Amino acid sequence: MAGLAFEHLAINVADPVAVAAWYVEHLGMEVVRRGDAPVHMHFLADAARRAMIEIYCNASAPTDLYKDLHPAQLHLAFTSADPDADTARLVAAGAVLVEHLHNPDGSHLTMLRDPWGLAIQLAKRAVP
Repeated sequence: MAGLAFEHLAINVADPVAVAAWYVEHLGMEVVRRGDAPVHMHFLADAARRAMIEIYCNASAPTDLYKDLHPAQLHLAFTSADPDADTARLVAAGAVLVEHLHNPDGSHLTMLRDPWGLAIQLAKRAVP
């Protein structure tokens, strides 16, 4: 069987316009497709255009449940050359620091929550 290519991860939120704007401004994501009300769908690509998330509001399902999940259950991970500086910048923009981890292999991982409670990890891997 041929492998399937990953297309996107969908995240149902109450205010997709605000969430998408924050991810574009503070995480360098790019809106590659957008839809109108009532769903306000935004497809966001990462800086390398390697991964994509869909931020939208579908009233038929609960929104913003992510704040109740442990970050190990669900998080969005981004590479960071300087997790300390990026953490300070994101906290100033409304994110909340959860923890810094310095692993024995030399990797530096920082876990935060965006202003809506979704966990974000900044990863500086010892071996990319």
